[in-house]
Amino acid sequence: MKRTMARRVLVVANETHGGTNLVEAIRARHEAGDAEFIVIAPQNRPHSGYVIYDEAVRDAARCRVEATLSALREHGIEATSDVMDPDPYTATIDAVREYRVDEIIISTHPETRSGWLRHDLIERVQNATGLPVEHVVVDLAADRGPVTHTLIVANKTARGEPLFEELRRRAAESPHRFTVIVPQEGGHGHHTGQARERLHALLERLRRDGISASGGIGDPDAYAAVANALQFYRVDEVIISTLPRMRSRWMRSNLIDRVRKITAAPITHIEVDVGAEESAASGAKAA
Repeated sequence: MKRTMARRVLVVANETHGGTNLVEAIRARHEAGDAEFIVIAPQNRPHSGYVIYDEAVRDAARCRVEATLSALREHGIEATSDVMDPDPYTATIDAVREYRVDEIIISTHPETRSGWLRHDLIERVQNATGLPVEHVVVDLAADRGPVTHTLIVANKTARGEPLFEELRRRAAESPHRFTVIVPQEGGHGHHTGQARERLHALLERLRRDGISASGGIGDPDAYAAVANALQFYRVDEVIISTLPRMRSRWMRSNLIDRVRKITAAPITHIEVDVGAEESAASGAKAA
């Protein structure tokens, strides 16, 4: 018997990635059979910062996609993923051509909040492709669910024991999804590598403990990095980790007070004395 090729279903979302209605729509299509999924997100242009750091923008898009992929994996569904052009229409059309898809699922905010709907994205995609398009609405304000979405902002302190222990404690108490942002210390290539090394160190440690986490590097201006993260990600609470107050450039710039003015999410400040931790570790090795 000749095997029928699975139909390719393109899933397009931005801030609504990981939303319950979107995941349920994909599950329903999966259970109907004969489908494979390509999940994409456009690369948002940040509102804050004087320079656009392409790697930070791509990281943010990958993290948004990962929210949906992670939810699908919990239901035994695997999917291909990609990040695309910042314009949602161009991103969708490019993906249709590149992946030769047969159907499209587009997820948006409710009409009163959706820029995509104000620009007639659904109708434009249907007219341009002739493909069946399912529109899924995700109201993030109502879609709280059991998972707390926590934004963590750290740089030199990303490897600090107090930060890790706080994340482990929260994960043990209730379901969390952690997004880690490590602002770069400057705009040169070695700053990018340094920030990514710190990011991966914390993510790997969390994952070894079975804790769901993803993240990316951010703008060298810590305030811009946080402001962009609040634009890019779903955030229920914020943890900002710094060096002790007298040694912290972030604290001297009143970062926490400034962030409180742009989000209603509760903010926790964790100090990590990196020098003291490194001295203690060296002493333990010597002993």
